[in-house]
Amino acid sequence: MTARVIVGLSGGVDSSVAALLLQRAGESIAGLFMQNWEEDERRGPCRADEDRKDAVAVAAKLGIPLYLRNFADAYWDQVFEHFLAEYRRGRTPNPDVLCNREIKFKTFLDHAHALGAERIATGHYARVDRVDGAWRLLRARDRGKDQTYFLHALGQHALASTLFPLGDLDKADVRRLAREAGLATHDKKDSTGICFIGERDFRSFLSEYIPAQPGPMRTPDGVEVGQHAGVFYYTLGQRSGLGIGGRRGAADEPWYVIGKDVADNVLYVAQGNANHWLQSRRLVASAPTWVAGSAPASAFRCTAMTRYRQAPQPCTVELSDGGCTVAFEAAQRAVTAGQSVVFYDGDVCLGGAVIECSDAPYGGWEARDA
Repeated sequence: MTARVIVGLSGGVDSSVAALLLQRAGESIAGLFMQNWEEDERRGPCRADEDRKDAVAVAAKLGIPLYLRNFADAYWDQVFEHFLAEYRRGRTPNPDVLCNREIKFKTFLDHAHALGAERIATGHYARVDRVDGAWRLLRARDRGKDQTYFLHALGQHALASTLFPLGDLDKADVRRLAREAGLATHDKKDSTGICFIGERDFRSFLSEYIPAQPGPMRTPDGVEVGQHAGVFYYTLGQRSGLGIGGRRGAADEPWYVIGKDVADNVLYVAQGNANHWLQSRRLVASAPTWVAGSAPASAFRCTAMTRYRQAPQPCTVELSDGGCTVAFEAAQRAVTAGQSVVFYDGDVCLGGAVIECSDAPYGGWEARDA
């Protein structure tokens, strides 16, 4: 019998419990393990083997079929190449957004349909409903785990074919359910950071693909305070890894990255977590995507997040050709090119766009029309 729902079993506790809940609800289910990264000399090690074994153990415990699929080539072409291209430009991309859109809710969905399933399910913390014939993406009940920020690029086709069984659960409930059901993943540590980097040092990983180009670290008034390993390896607001010791005449405060000049290979730094060099009220974003298929209006008020787990901030959005301008009521810290700005109307995720520049002193606002 063909399963009606295929669950993306990642080998983690969240997807394990998603499958458990669907089975208990009487759904006909199967699992599918996606391998999105090859373990070889070129691409380096990852947790795929361990995760695969855990997915097999969960499927066996639940008594469901498990399909194994290798999507590494698609991931390399559609996600990782973009990731590298963005870093070479001095930007900070978010590969999870692209992975969700292109791999988990496109390639995986296509494979599930080819296997005869009607829908897919994942362990993401989000909710979906339908109002007036349109599917909506809603924030999860557990605000600390809500993942709509990374799912904002999903459209009507993906949402119509997707179930999020964990949307109304807290993380503590998920672990409790897994433990009570005897699932091997019940106490498995959550994965953090970028999936293909795993536990490795980010800078050493990136240097395998983007060679180090050391250069000066300077304050806004031009004083050199150290050397950086390569502007590509740093992001706005970063504090760790700068290696700037105490300096005579300087305040006793930590240093932060406030800007990057890729052309001249200069990293700009300043002291203080709340320094004005990192503050902005406006940003320009490109390539907006809308969950409903179109924007609410050419100009509208909503809330927005410029980074994961940030509290949504009141703002005004104005659309332009191929992009939008976002004006916030309060100053935002470390708005970063390459990251996503994601829009909300209450619990409803409207969509999002890719940040191009901000009006912070080193945010690139003056060069936006160049």
